[in-house]
Amino acid sequence: MIKLRSHILKKTLLLVAFLFLPFAFATAQQIAILKYNGGGDWYANPTALPNLINFCNTTIKTSIKTNPETVEIGNIDIFNYPIVFMTGHGNVRFSENDIENLKTYLISGGFLHISDNYGLDKYIRRELKKVFPNQEFQEIPYNHPIFHQTFNFENGVPKIHEHDNKPPQGFGLFYEGRLICFYDYEADLSDGWEDKEIHHDNFKTREKALKMGANIIEYTFKN
Repeated sequence: MIKLRSHILKKTLLLVAFLFLPFAFATAQQIAILKYNGGGDWYANPTALPNLINFCNTTIKTSIKTNPETVEIGNIDIFNYPIVFMTGHGNVRFSENDIENLKTYLISGGFLHISDNYGLDKYIRRELKKVFPNQEFQEIPYNHPIFHQTFNFENGVPKIHEHDNKPPQGFGLFYEGRLICFYDYEADLSDGWEDKEIHHDNFKTREKALKMGANIIEYTFKN
């Protein structure tokens, strides 16, 4: 009985979040790092988001808190953030609770940005298929607004790190015509956001990464 009541309570809380999330997102300008299970290093690139946030606050006049918080994928606190950021190199594993929570978050107005640090691809594709069984990642066309916010990217997501020497691609998941997940593959935007001394990227490369990251945030806050 206690377990049943707990399940009903969670369903009620998710319904409330579903109803009021669009209003909350309209006024919120915060970002969180997504903590997931499976053994992958969800905590990778610790200087990336603070640097991106500082860049956004300066160039596109956001007012995001400099130190991003961490939110667990299955926690209802995820509904406090209009955008959550996910990265890593290794395994990802979503529980049934994670699947339900993430799906409700995304279809009710939330946004997920995934940056493949190298090695994440096969795991994140497998797990997101559990969240949206009838969907596949689609390559986002170069004329999509996410590439044409304050900064213009005529050729889509920029290449930051080589990895397997494949061209960079921006993939997306869409719900009722709305982009709900942006996945940068063979680009590694988040490495480009890191402090210069970590990867020794030149100024031009880091600037491209930061500008594309700013576009993603700007697009999220507008939509």
